[in-house]
Parts: sequence; structure tokens; C-alpha cells
Amino acid sequence: MTLLDHAVIWHVYALGATGAPTRDWGEEAHAHRLPRLIDWLDYVVELGCDTLLLAPIFDSVSHGYDTLDHYRIDPRLGDEADFDRLIAECRSRGISVLLDGVFNHVAATHPMVAGGGPVKRDGDGNPVGWEGHGDLVELDHSDPRTVDFVAEIMEYWLARGIAGWRLDVAYAVPTDFWAQVTDRVRATYPDAVFLGEIIHGDYLGLIHDGHLDTVTQYELWKGIWSAIQNVNFWELDHALGRHNEFVQGGFMQTFVGNHDTDRIASVVGDAGAAVAATLLFTLPGVPSIYYGDEQAFRGEKGEGFSTDDDLRPTLPDTPVGLAPEGEWMHALYRQLIGMRRRHPWLTRARVEVTDKQNEHISYTVTDGELRCEVTVTLQSEVTAQIRFDDGEDATFTW
Repeated sequence: MTLLDHAVIWHVYALGATGAPTRDWGEEAHAHRLPRLIDWLDYVVELGCDTLLLAPIFDSVSHGYDTLDHYRIDPRLGDEADFDRLIAECRSRGISVLLDGVFNHVAATHPMVAGGGPVKRDGDGNPVGWEGHGDLVELDHSDPRTVDFVAEIMEYWLARGIAGWRLDVAYAVPTDFWAQVTDRVRATYPDAVFLGEIIHGDYLGLIHDGHLDTVTQYELWKGIWSAIQNVNFWELDHALGRHNEFVQGGFMQTFVGNHDTDRIASVVGDAGAAVAATLLFTLPGVPSIYYGDEQAFRGEKGEGFSTDDDLRPTLPDTPVGLAPEGEWMHALYRQLIGMRRRHPWLTRARVEVTDKQNEHISYTVTDGELRCEVTVTLQSEVTAQIRFDDGEDATFTW
């Protein structure tokens, strides 16, 4: 059994959640913000999660995905002592920690760019930007030095107590590169977990050829919110057919929101977000909660430099400061995650749609003789029914 067999992930964009500035900041912005997350760890456990996924926490220029130093905690978050304290507090509560590794590109001002490091260069020797971003430079994954660079970073933080890595834009990196790196790292850390980000492409190919453990299931994310928004469960039926194939070949990280997407409650409303949560926790996969979705947070992508600001809000100092309006969603999440915890077999199960109309879907999730039946209806009343073969059941109306 691995971490992913039982993981329920709470995904946090650390810079935003702790109130760190992401633009036009100087030394005055340096602060020990990372320990603020410690006051949320009991909340994470009470919610039912056992894994904390932190968006980039390394020294960077602005939003964390423009790394300057993979061995240094971003000074807007603190230092290694703060990190060690957070890890210790997580360990004492049985929480595993995954870090977000940006290994496709670095900041254009990263020392290796000017210092002859393994970055891509054009015919004139100029660094190659990533997808038109002049402030980001691609690493050269064909250079053996890049394997050393990435593997050594991974091993350093694994030695400091993390359980594994989320691999940013893993789909843009050759799969054989990931295979080389993960094989090397697992020689020392055999239980390390590797989660690859992929939006479009060959999900199982990235897992199998890249030797990863799981990938982001964007097809299911799209099927869930779009089916609810458009009252068209035929679309979800199609996504579930694909999902059923995927989960037979490997773990799938399932989610209804993350740091790059509009908040689910903003897209489909409160009742729709409740339905999305019901689907998330009754379908096969490794469920991941983006911080605040369990409180019905709102947020939509903007434009320009502030594109993602509303998606990455600051949390109150402690959960006591949360608005009471989100407590009903929090209670729902706790109930659904509790059911999930009591039925961990759902992670690797199969799903079959048994009935569907535009506004109605029924499906069965099975693993051998274990069985769960779910029916969701989007009509004048939005309802969901869940029934397990062990007699546990729940009915919701929103």
C-alpha cells in the first residue's frame, strides 16, 4: 500500500494563503509567514485530509513558478527553520507533505541562465523562453546535468521530511527525463510519490513511461463542472468512461478546483458546488481539495498581472476567522470525506454509469464485491443519494 491508496489532499497556494506579496516586493516583504499554516493543521485533520500539497515555496521572483533557488525557502515565507517546524508539526499529526517542483523552467534571472547552466538556447546562444514568457527560461532536459540538478533537489527536500513532489507542467517535459529522475531518486527514497501535472495528452503514457505515480485528471474536472453548469450529464458520462479506463492503469488525482482554475462555487453556484463535491468523493481517484473550496470560496481568473489573485486568497490567521456563510459546505465536505475514509477501496475502484438524462445521472462504483450507488439530479430541487453495500447511506437536498 502507498500513500496514494488513502490520501485525501489539501492543496494550498502558500504565498497567497499566508498573505505574501507577489509583485513589486523588496526586502521589507521578508517575513516568517510559513508557520502561519501550522494553525491550520488541526483544521486539515478535522476535515479528514492526511496530505498537504504546497504550491511553490522556493525563492522566486513573483508567483513562485519563476524559481531563483530551489534550495532556499522563499524569504517572503521564511527560512529552513520555519520549514522544518512545519514538517515536524505535520508529522506529529500524521500529515504527509508534497512540494510543488517547477523543473520545466526557471526565472530568467536564475544564476544558471547567465552562468552557462543547462538551459535551452537558440542558434545564437540566447536562452529560450517558455511559451512566450520572457521572464521564464526552459531547462534543457536533454542535458545530463539537468537530471543531476533535478534529482539532487528532490533528494535534498525528501531528506528534510517531505513525502514527494508535484511536477509542474510535467506534460511539457520528455517522459524519459522523468523516468531517469524518478528511478534515481527512488533508489534512495523508494516510497517517494510523484504527481505529474497534465492538462491534455496521454495520461497513462506519462505515468507509465515517465515512471510517475499519478497525474492530474483534468478531463474529469472539465466533465464535472461543465455537466453541472450546462445541465448535461451526457458530458459527464463520456468523461467517466474515460476516467474508468484511466484508473485501471494508474492513480488519478481528482479535483474540482486548483490554483489555476475558477472556483467551483463561482462557476456552478452553491448547489452545483455541493454536487461537484459529492462526485469528487464518491468517484475513483485520489481526491484533492483546493483550500477554501470546502468553505464555498468564490474567485475567478482576472486579466493582466492580477490574473490569479482572486484564486489564491489570504487565509485568516486561524480557522476561527472563517466566515460563517461557508460552514454548511464545510460540514458537507466533512461528511463526504468521512464516508470516503470509511471506504478507502474507492480509490482504485471501477465506475459504471447505469442511467443518465440531461439533468440526472446514476452510477455504480465497485471493487470486487464492494459497491456504492450514487444518483444525482439537477431539477427544481438539486439532490444526491449515496448508498454503500455495508448499509451506510446519505441523501442531500440543496
